Amino acid sequence: MSKAAFATLLIVGLTASAASAATVKVTPLGSHDGEFCRLDRAMVFEDPDGTRLLYDTGRTVAGPEDPRLGDIDAVLLSHVHGDHLGDRRIAEVNAGDCGAPVFALTLAPRSNTADVMLAKEAKLIVGSEMPRFFAARVRARGGDPKAVQLVRFGASRQVGGVTVTTVPAAHSNGLSGAFIEGELGQALAAAGLTAYVGPPTGYVLTFSNGLVVYLSGDTGVTAEQDIVVGEQYGAELAVINIGDTFTTGPEEAAFVINELVVPRAVIPSHANEQATEGGRVVAGSRTETFIAATDVPVHLPLSGRTMAFDGAGTCVEGC
Repeated sequence: MSKAAFATLLIVGLTASAASAATVKVTPLGSHDGEFCRLDRAMVFEDPDGTRLLYDTGRTVAGPEDPRLGDIDAVLLSHVHGDHLGDRRIAEVNAGDCGAPVFALTLAPRSNTADVMLAKEAKLIVGSEMPRFFAARVRARGGDPKAVQLVRFGASRQVGGVTVTTVPAAHSNGLSGAFIEGELGQALAAAGLTAYVGPPTGYVLTFSNGLVVYLSGDTGVTAEQDIVVGEQYGAELAVINIGDTFTTGPEEAAFVINELVVPRAVIPSHANEQATEGGRVVAGSRTETFIAATDVPVHLPLSGRTMAFDGAGTCVEGC
């Protein structure tokens, strides 16, 4: 082998090694510091190149001024239900109890998602029919409607070092009349109906260190979790809802992880319960059931605690 060829192989090897050594940081933004609480949804993902994505802002981000947010390059929204879009929000962290957080501020017809996106001058990346609705709202508030970007199933967008695509979710996606001003919104609310904005989505994120992350959104069990998320994308880390009734329950979610996606690690979400007390799992909780039924390491999304994952989906810090 020539010296030039050897040098090229050495550089390639060192570059690959550096990429795999770099980590993706995951920081849950829940209602109470150090806990996994009833309405916790939001998480920030930070690529090794510094790109920061906020997933499902919900009600537990204390608005754009929440000091935990930092810079945000893009906001991801799985669907428009109030607990994900943010019809209300906390005024400050630790308000109320973990099992009953206080969402003191009513936002509709605005939303916590749009407030954060506009203040941070971030992109909003959504699938199905959601972009047109949000682009109109952003324009009405003086923002750039082009910042609202569509990515449908099978396509992808690049945000810094992160490739973002959407995958199907089995759930509903009705927009409350509270978010629609005027007679139409009032009529929908009076009739107990919602506006259709297309199907909900999950996301697959591919980071610059090679880590592939599945964000389930709110979903039941789907064939795509096997064929697309597991086989096509090869997700190594999953964030999955376990709350039951509205989404997969703990046993169903464990089946998705053990048999369909088969990642290296998983973070439970959307538990719809006080899952921890003093940072420890509450006995008899859905979260405890999920942990016991799952074959891979389960990392609790304790609010404000940053976890770091290498390119293979192994937590190397904060877990």
